[in-house]
Amino acid sequence: MTEAKQTSNTRFVAWMSVAMLVVLADQVTKWAIVEWVALYEKIPLNSFINLTHQRNTGAAFSFLADAGGWQRWFFVVLATGVSAAIAVWLWRIRNEGQAILAAGLALVLGGAVGNLIDRISLGYVTDFIQVWFGNWAFPSFNVADAGISVGAALLIIDALFFSGRSTE
Repeated sequence: MTEAKQTSNTRFVAWMSVAMLVVLADQVTKWAIVEWVALYEKIPLNSFINLTHQRNTGAAFSFLADAGGWQRWFFVVLATGVSAAIAVWLWRIRNEGQAILAAGLALVLGGAVGNLIDRISLGYVTDFIQVWFGNWAFPSFNVADAGISVGAALLIIDALFFSGRSTE
């Protein structure tokens, strides 16, 4: 194997490892919440963050949460397809040195897989971080959602400022 090919394969493995770390952190934190925090209990960490145990059968902001059950399998199929596409995309850009794009994709992939595991095994996603600004509460989220959000921000930054340029 040539050195360049080995380096590009190592990059791919590294980005997939980032995705798997997001999945691991997500699943461990969800397990801890389910184990130690009663459903709907709120534990204030400070004046604007609560730990809470909630179940989300919908998508972001509980979109389609009351749709009757079909949404579970819709989101499973969607997340599986998106995850596969992202993994292929990461493989294809492994030689291009696009670190910001790859980091964003890896974080989105890890988040998608973390929530996918919940949807398949439980039929809902466990959310547990709740942020307050005055009297306004941001919808509860989890580590997977945070990975998706940060990853999406990196994808936007890459598209606006770095797309097509080498960053390594």
